[in-house]
Amino acid sequence: MTRQETISRHDKDQDAPAAKPRREPFSFKRVVKSLGPGLITGASDDDPSGIGTYSQAGAQLGYGIGWTMLLTFPLMTAIQEISARVGRVTGHGIAGNVCRHYPGWLLIIVVTLLFIANTVNIAADLSAMADATRLLIGGPAILYVVLFGVTSVAAQIFMNYRRYVAVLKWLTLSLFAYVAALAFAKVSWMQALAGVLVPRLTWSSDYFTTIVAIFGTTISPYLFFWQASQEAEEQRVDVTKHPLIDKHYGARKEFSRIRADTVTGMAFSNLIALSIIVTAAASLHAAGKTDIQTSAQAAEALRPIAGPFAEVVFALGIVGTGLLAIPVLAGATAYAVGEGRRWPVGLAREPKEAMAFYSVLALSGGIGIALNFTPIDPISALYWSAVVNGVLAVPVMVLLMVMARHKAVMGRFVIGGWLYRLGWLSTGAMALSVIAMGVGMLV
Repeated sequence: MTRQETISRHDKDQDAPAAKPRREPFSFKRVVKSLGPGLITGASDDDPSGIGTYSQAGAQLGYGIGWTMLLTFPLMTAIQEISARVGRVTGHGIAGNVCRHYPGWLLIIVVTLLFIANTVNIAADLSAMADATRLLIGGPAILYVVLFGVTSVAAQIFMNYRRYVAVLKWLTLSLFAYVAALAFAKVSWMQALAGVLVPRLTWSSDYFTTIVAIFGTTISPYLFFWQASQEAEEQRVDVTKHPLIDKHYGARKEFSRIRADTVTGMAFSNLIALSIIVTAAASLHAAGKTDIQTSAQAAEALRPIAGPFAEVVFALGIVGTGLLAIPVLAGATAYAVGEGRRWPVGLAREPKEAMAFYSVLALSGGIGIALNFTPIDPISALYWSAVVNGVLAVPVMVLLMVMARHKAVMGRFVIGGWLYRLGWLSTGAMALSVIAMGVGMLV
């Protein structure tokens, strides 16, 4: 925030006459700069795990699975906005609030589950990034695992926070390759539209496992923790901001910003996800290739746009989204552990100021790297990491919804109305999908 903006806010608080704002020309760079945690959260949702899951879903079930994107958009938007509000109101992330208002055993369970889910996801993402790079330039995949893992962790620890956030924002552009693919793929648009608007349910364990995988990669626990912690982080970085529970003024403006940021990020996320599903359905399912086992097969989904260079586009997309998502996964873990232990936390802090926080971040990334020295199939790992996220999301979402209504946590800003109801609907939908998957496996 500039000094002029700070003075203007001060004048307004003192009821000074406000000058007529000067209308500035449209600037794409300024619009992107105004977006924050919501955009990065939404884009990181389409990580290699998401790309693998959406590609496999489109290949297995065709256009008929597109309805999940229409359903998940309002659900993920609601739960992410609630997460962001918790962070902005309290000045703490989810774990920070749990440790202040709930029993210690609950914090241990939540943070442990998150650590496991995020670390498995990091391992799967690194594996897919390495596999995609090996397709492109050859060489040993394990070398790329170490290279990408170390680079991602080092960037979080040593890179300037503002510059780091800017890099994450620009990395979101790598996802547009999947939107562009739609212009070249031979898509049956009537079938694709029907798949989005008319749900087709099949009672089988494989079908509901795919549904849980889609829900798990779209509505993931690490996204809740990351966006709440980033809202709290923005307050620590900007000296003009304070937790709304302490200073109430400007709440409406902040909530409007959070909603616009979150809706933009989640719409972007679902647009990319739907593009991947439709492209895979048009190029893989239509050709009878319903089971993706390797990155090379997943690359076929991009052949309509890239022709013989499909592997290049695929590799760049996987690596770009992985470099965006791995810092979010490791960062969400570090925020959860650090806030739960009441350590100094934050990517804006120097390493010596938050040594324990950065140690957890490095540990999560390091274990993710180490897991790749075990036999692991990249696409299978991506898919099942999404299923794990879907199962673990349910208890975290229940806790978040209870917290959002807890007056001791949120003060006068307890969440109610349609946003609260939509948050519980999102929680219920996730729980039902997990239950249906379990029942389908038993039948």
